[in-house]
Amino acid sequence: MKIETLLTPAELPALARRDLRGTACVVFDILRATSTFVTALQNGAKAIIPVSEIAEALEIKKAESGKRKAETILLGGERNGVRISANGIDFDLGNSPREYTPEKVRGKTIVSTTTNGTRALRACAGAKIILASAFLNLAATAKFLNQFASSEVLLVCAGTGESAALEDVLAAGALAGLLGGEFSDVTEIASRAFLAAKNDLTAVIASSQNARRLLAIPELRADVAFCSQRDIFKTVAEMKPDGAIRLV
Repeated sequence: MKIETLLTPAELPALARRDLRGTACVVFDILRATSTFVTALQNGAKAIIPVSEIAEALEIKKAESGKRKAETILLGGERNGVRISANGIDFDLGNSPREYTPEKVRGKTIVSTTTNGTRALRACAGAKIILASAFLNLAATAKFLNQFASSEVLLVCAGTGESAALEDVLAAGALAGLLGGEFSDVTEIASRAFLAAKNDLTAVIASSQNARRLLAIPELRADVAFCSQRDIFKTVAEMKPDGAIRLV
């Protein structure tokens, strides 16, 4: 198995020119989009529809509500870390995984737009397999890939702005270690970063730029520790050809 890694969102546009039909893509946005998606599905959400723009989320909500009861569609997401309020509409949920409780999301379809995570997922369109993963379900993701993936795996770090995010790089390195195979140089960098951090992983993640921002917001502070947990879920989250993320 050949394992490549993209560290920054600046690398995403090149995916549009790449033939991904034989590639399994795994997207990480540890703080917090993919952690939130995995949690929502674990807690009974029917599907997550990731979109890039707020306007697109509002349009999907409007279109889908015409086909089914409006209360089965929830809007979720963030800009600058906080829940979206746009065009006179307050989104139902932000981007904190702790919001996505069974009572709120069971049986619901969630249309989500975030700063980086949903963008990274959409950039992988056309890949053989597209997974949303997190530390929360890393072992389950690795097991799935070892059973069903092709010989090429691409680990995609959603990052922060146009730069790398430490927590995403650590997750990519951790997954690479569970898969084994032929590492690209960038994957080797991610793997070595994780090995250096693994004995104090929660503290290392808490030192990251994204974590420091969340820790400064009292109502979001607990998200950092939550998203740093390893393998508390056996959920595998796959983005299907229709663009919705569902349980495998």
